[in-house]
Amino acid sequence: MISRKVFPKRPLRLDPLFQRYAQPVYFVTFCTYQRYAFLASTAVQNGFIAFATCAAREHNIAVGRYVLMPDHVHLFVRGGPEFDLGRWIGLLKRVLAKDAGRVKSTGRIWQEGFFDHVLRNDASYDQKWEYVRQNPVRAGLVAKAEHWPYQGEIVPIDRTE
Repeated sequence: MISRKVFPKRPLRLDPLFQRYAQPVYFVTFCTYQRYAFLASTAVQNGFIAFATCAAREHNIAVGRYVLMPDHVHLFVRGGPEFDLGRWIGLLKRVLAKDAGRVKSTGRIWQEGFFDHVLRNDASYDQKWEYVRQNPVRAGLVAKAEHWPYQGEIVPIDRTE
C-alpha cells in the first residue's frame, strides 16, 4: 500500500502573506482537458454567474472579474479565512461541465489542478485584469476586448478590503 503525505492547506511560505491579508484576492486560471473548446457559451456563462452569485450570497465568496475563453477560465476570487480555494474550484468545474452538457462518462473534462496567484495590491489586480481581458483579442476571437460576450464582473473586489 502506498501512503500519501498529508500537506498543509497552504504552503508554509505563504503564512506571513495570509497573516497580512486576512482575505486574499486570488487570480485563478484553469483549463479544459487537452484544451477542448466548450466553455465559451451562454449556458456555461449563465451557470458560472449563478454559481458565483450563490457563492457571494450564501458563503461570502466574492468572484470579481472573469473571462471565459473557449478552453480555459480566468477569474478573480476572494473568500473568508476558512475559504478552501481548491475545493471551491473543484465545485465550479463540476457546475461548468454540467452546464456545458459534458459528463464524466465521456472522458476527462478538465486539466488536472489550476493556477493561482495571490494579488498583493490593486495595481496587480488592474494589470492582471488588463492582460486577461485582452485574451480574446490575442486569440483572434474579437477585434476589441469589450466585444467578447463571455466576460464580466460578479462582485466588485479590490485589494484594500
